[in-house]
Amino acid sequence: MFAASLTSRHHALVEYDEILSWITIALLAFGLVMVYSASIATAEASKSTGFQPAYYLVRHGLYILVGIVAGVMTFQVSLENWQRLAPYLFLFGVALLILVLIPGIGREVNGSRRWLSLFVINLQPSELIKLFAVLYAADYTVRKGLLKDHWGQAFLPMFAVMALVGGLLLLEPDMGSFVVICIVAMCILFLGGFNIKVFAGLVIALPIAFASLIFSSPYRMQRVVGFMDPWSDPYGKGYQLSHALIAFGRGEWLGVGLGGSLQKLFYLPEAHTDFLLAVIAEELGFVGVCMVILLFAGLIIRAFAIGRQAANLDRQFAALVAQGIAVWLGVQAMINIGVNTGVLPTKGLTLPFLSFGGSSVVVSCIAAALLLRIDWENRRILRGLPI
Repeated sequence: MFAASLTSRHHALVEYDEILSWITIALLAFGLVMVYSASIATAEASKSTGFQPAYYLVRHGLYILVGIVAGVMTFQVSLENWQRLAPYLFLFGVALLILVLIPGIGREVNGSRRWLSLFVINLQPSELIKLFAVLYAADYTVRKGLLKDHWGQAFLPMFAVMALVGGLLLLEPDMGSFVVICIVAMCILFLGGFNIKVFAGLVIALPIAFASLIFSSPYRMQRVVGFMDPWSDPYGKGYQLSHALIAFGRGEWLGVGLGGSLQKLFYLPEAHTDFLLAVIAEELGFVGVCMVILLFAGLIIRAFAIGRQAANLDRQFAALVAQGIAVWLGVQAMINIGVNTGVLPTKGLTLPFLSFGGSSVVVSCIAAALLLRIDWENRRILRGLPI
């Protein structure tokens, strides 16, 4: 009886979502272990890393630390201030996308110009614009609340903004981020209650624009159709996918054991970034992959639950931000998993929280902190306390 009373009192006094916090910690910790396992051979043999086997481990650990600090700072800012800053943050993100395309400013790696050099680290603006797009689309939906039934005033501005961002991303090129941002924007408008005709306009117009961009470029066309039969050119366009599939095949149910992957030994490119899941599948098997999927499923379910609670409290912006983050992280994780398993064409998208990459890890931590802030404010309002 006494124990039950203590438990109920604990749940009444908790001011943050414990489940979401533990899921985030589990993803970050698991990612740190797997990044080290996937990168140790490459780091040990590369001159650029100083032949240090723990090179990527140390850097990824520092990225997580920076992400946690950024998350703590994010948590201190109220959703009211985030809504006020949303348009300016989005304009800042667009400016960064323009900067990255300027020769001498943007840094080119493997034929893609996606990074801004900040001396110590490289900033990837396409990661930031995903977060800013969620905030902007949520604010846009709230501001246009009275115009939801007006096709021109509600549809055209958002379509123009998405076309601008999409054009800049495709010039890098970064088709994966473009797809994620478009899906997030459409889902937020849909969840915000926009007229079905307005939503249908975006659903029709954006895929048509997307398809025209694909068919207009032989490179993009090859990337889209090449995944369907990677074995037709296993040493060319199908090289990454064929080795990823070999890793999945070797892993079977329980994997070959942590650290036992062969594909990470200079066979599978980007083993610690875009194709980290393939290494997880090889070393930890079907069970390891299921664990990753379950963690993301838990994260997305909690995010939607937080958003639903905010909506019940008539906090539309907070609700749309939480749901937008759920869509963003869920879609990006789904695309990365689809790419690793050969279901989707190669997109160059990281697995949130897990893959090596400073910008991705930091922005993922900020997204988790925003969810925790929304939940914290919800709990304060329910208790009649100020936020």
